[in-house]
Amino acid sequence: MKPDIGAAIGAYPEPVQTALRDLRDLVLDTARQTPGVGTVEEALRWGQPSFLTTESGSGSTVRIDGFRNDPGKIAIFFHCRSGLVEQFRALYGDTLNFVGDRAIEFRVGVLLPKAALKHCVALALTHHSRKKAAKKRSNR
Repeated sequence: MKPDIGAAIGAYPEPVQTALRDLRDLVLDTARQTPGVGTVEEALRWGQPSFLTTESGSGSTVRIDGFRNDPGKIAIFFHCRSGLVEQFRALYGDTLNFVGDRAIEFRVGVLLPKAALKHCVALALTHHSRKKAAKKRSNR
């Protein structure tokens, strides 16, 4: 883990740190298992651990963070104008807890709904490549 990512996660109480590390591992595992994503760059964006598809350009940035005003929650964030959270809500509205058009929220200490979450992360990490492929199909 890059030192700045470790420091950002380490700023939280231990239960939140553990939950954020689990969420980070899920994002990185999903990236490795998703064709076309390539190596994911980890960085801090807005002070949040972020995952970028710099190598392939295949997807939208994914960020994770806790809530300083509620240490019982963590979230995974997506670009608010991408339409991704709207897609996720249509697929998993009864499974995941959404915050507006930018995040999926989780309670610390509760098991992550891994299958649904991995699908959402894979969709985010391939967002740009899927849009390009759809545009090519429509131009034929």
